[in-house]
Amino acid sequence: MTKISLYFENGLLLEAKSFGAEGTSVGEIVFNTSLTGYQEIVTDPSYAGQFVTFTMPEIGNVGCNAQDMESKAAHCKGIIVRSYQERPSNFRCEEPLSALLKKHNVLGITEIDTRFITKVLREEGAMMMVASTEIHEKEALKKVLESSPRIEEINYIEQVSTKESYVHKEARYNADTFSYETPKTTKKIIALDFGIKRNILNELTHAGMEVTVVPNSISAEEIIAKVDAKEIDGVFLSNGPGDPIILKEEHEKIKKLIARKIPIFGICLGHQLLSIAHGYDTFKLQFGHHGGNHPVKNTVTGTVEITAQNHNYNVPDTIREIATVTHVNLFDNTIEGLKYNDSPTMSVQHHPEASPGPHESAYIFGEFAKML
Repeated sequence: MTKISLYFENGLLLEAKSFGAEGTSVGEIVFNTSLTGYQEIVTDPSYAGQFVTFTMPEIGNVGCNAQDMESKAAHCKGIIVRSYQERPSNFRCEEPLSALLKKHNVLGITEIDTRFITKVLREEGAMMMVASTEIHEKEALKKVLESSPRIEEINYIEQVSTKESYVHKEARYNADTFSYETPKTTKKIIALDFGIKRNILNELTHAGMEVTVVPNSISAEEIIAKVDAKEIDGVFLSNGPGDPIILKEEHEKIKKLIARKIPIFGICLGHQLLSIAHGYDTFKLQFGHHGGNHPVKNTVTGTVEITAQNHNYNVPDTIREIATVTHVNLFDNTIEGLKYNDSPTMSVQHHPEASPGPHESAYIFGEFAKML
């Protein structure tokens, strides 16, 4: 392992060992409390532009395989782990995590105190940082960081969205047979790809929807034409990376879809974009919600669900003026789910598909199917 240096925007300089790609990367650092599913996290497009610190100390033990990819690539800037295992042991393993990181030019950082980093982020909030196997002087790293754009200045969905439309063919993964279920669909929807996860598509299909994934560049007029021609029954707005405020074209596009009363379901970034399109701007949390153990209360049934989460931004409490709150985060009472009063539109901030995480919220996909 080679030496790698980390410089944070608060002036902190740390030294560690590298096990992934080599080079210099700048991004926002966050922490994730999930106990399992590191491959799904690394390949989640929502982490584009970010370094992920794992609070789980042992990472790499089961290696990586093609079935657990949430997208075609690894999108984060790098991962930070306490202890990395280069010799995995699992019958599904096809390659070690280091090989996946090197293939997709993602830094791997280990032999570092991740508890200390997590405490810094909890106290001071998510922040920008630079990591490098090439530069180790503090002033040189500081110069690189200060001359680089911040995550909220970059439109990452242009990088992670599909370039061509395609029909998703798989449904839910069967852990007993190690295969995907055969889709049985009765409704057709379009999924706007802002950085969509594979298992979201699997759950949509499992709930009875044939899903055509389209690039984020598709126009509102093209979608409305498909609705008018009865080619589709609704629209799904996916998860994705970055600050939703800067996505001006998406705001206007979604406004047009809302005005036509098209059934819409949004998850994570999609949830935030729906809020902004209705005139309620999002705000940034101090260190965000990233992990698979977040309690969320369903305000309709009173049930508490343990959920998977991955976001730094949230919708404002004032949105209650135009929508019914269906889910609330019990850690900080932030809004986790909405049904809008004036249109067939629903959204959730957490990830009901999990992967990784608990599946207690998977029923939400069925609710969207019923709305159609």
